[in-house]
Amino acid sequence: MAIRLLRGVLNGLKWALVAVGGVALILAAMIATPLQRPPELKSVSDSVRAVDFSTMPALERFQARDGTWIGFRHYAPNGPATGRGAVFIHGSSGSSATVNHALTYAIAARGVETWALDMRGHGASGTRGDIGYVGQLEDDLVDFVAFLRRTAPDLPLTLIGHSAGAGFSLRVAATPIMQDMFVRTVLLAPYLGYDAPTNQLHSGGWANADIPRLLGLAALRKLGIDCCAQLPVLALAVPPNSAKILVPTYSDRLMRNFATRGYRLDFPNATRPITIFGAAEDEMMISAKYAEAVQAIKPSVDVKLIDGINHMGIVTNPKAISVIAEDVATRGAGQS
Repeated sequence: MAIRLLRGVLNGLKWALVAVGGVALILAAMIATPLQRPPELKSVSDSVRAVDFSTMPALERFQARDGTWIGFRHYAPNGPATGRGAVFIHGSSGSSATVNHALTYAIAARGVETWALDMRGHGASGTRGDIGYVGQLEDDLVDFVAFLRRTAPDLPLTLIGHSAGAGFSLRVAATPIMQDMFVRTVLLAPYLGYDAPTNQLHSGGWANADIPRLLGLAALRKLGIDCCAQLPVLALAVPPNSAKILVPTYSDRLMRNFATRGYRLDFPNATRPITIFGAAEDEMMISAKYAEAVQAIKPSVDVKLIDGINHMGIVTNPKAISVIAEDVATRGAGQS
């Protein structure tokens, strides 16, 4: 009897091990799936032609808590000072040296002291396409604001983000430790997350995610195994031979951090005013759905569409630049 019972236990253990091994093989195969790069998206590449980079300020750096040097550019007000400040967060693949210079320069021209960051994993900040852990981007921003406060202790700051940087800015606006650092948040053509109804398929050809790898890594995290987060999971449609300027791929941890936690979660948790500017001709986002999607969750969010503008035009086209720069320079913290 005891022998039969032992055989039954061993047989069950054998099949359990077979099942575990099978799951492990499936997850390994999913994680090993190669990331496919999308072809260059010309509407993004062509946007650089509209920008005069001769007025770009020099790159500066500050040291984050882990000792990494983070790049930024400081735009001193070159118009009558408004007593306001702004911190700009670029979109996916970009940096402070890319096309958003047209907008940040225009904001400073209206008297707003402006800083544009190279988010870690981009530009002159850290390892291209990767970070150390999810939450490190927030830590860097906290450190940056502390750095600014040494010379501008009382300057009211507006947080401005474009595209994926707008998604991250929403994440910041919903974070208790950070939302009081900024009097207002302005989201430009925001990427609100993979489940938002405002997304074009594959972001209009801009981004290609390695879905099997993403699912495999997510399954491992559910099992308490947080490994391989440095692997690339998102490829961006940047031009060939542009790696010195643009970031072609994101690691799993960078992709998860440079985004919202989920727009349905973040909007209700944001306590300061938020304005969304959408580009009516956006090839990456369905801008007509911003108001419906967002105001169903948080009615106080102000949503504005700018006609005749595409995704990159919202930071490069003179019409959009004028509207947004004027808004940042004149609207107060109490206005959404």
